[in-house]
Amino acid sequence: MNATSARPMPHPVPRDFDFEFGRWRVHNERLKSRLTGCREWERFEAVGQCHPILGGMGNREELVTDELGDTRFIGTALRLFNPSAQEWSIWWADNRRGVLEPPVHGKFADGIGTFHGDDVHAGRPVRVRFIWDARDAGRPRWEQAFSPDAGASWETNWVMTFTRLAAGEAGAPR
Repeated sequence: MNATSARPMPHPVPRDFDFEFGRWRVHNERLKSRLTGCREWERFEAVGQCHPILGGMGNREELVTDELGDTRFIGTALRLFNPSAQEWSIWWADNRRGVLEPPVHGKFADGIGTFHGDDVHAGRPVRVRFIWDARDAGRPRWEQAFSPDAGASWETNWVMTFTRLAAGEAGAPR
């Protein structure tokens, strides 16, 4: 058997995150303090890159910036599609904490992806929500929100707006 022969995939390949493949300039707005009533946002730029893995059944995104403190920040999202459940799971990790955060799960409808999960923030349980707005594939938007009351109310605490980098265009550090 030739390992490079074109054999069919065991499941149809989902296309939901295809809009994100490539390199991006990422404008970030993040609350300085979460679930404290803070209304002060920090803004920083980053470069993101996303590529498919596992024959398209998942993808990996990396975000890099030198604008958060004295050391380089590198974060990565791992996204896997579960064909049985017909939903995505998304995990996050970064070079500061060095742990894989609990996943969020969800799916896309009409260009909007909504994902929910459970986590702990500052010692208390929270619901986590990610929303991907891919209706404008040339300028997608992601936001994260926490709910301290099981989803009755939400505080958006991080928003990213993506602008595609042209081939060869310099962005932030690699």
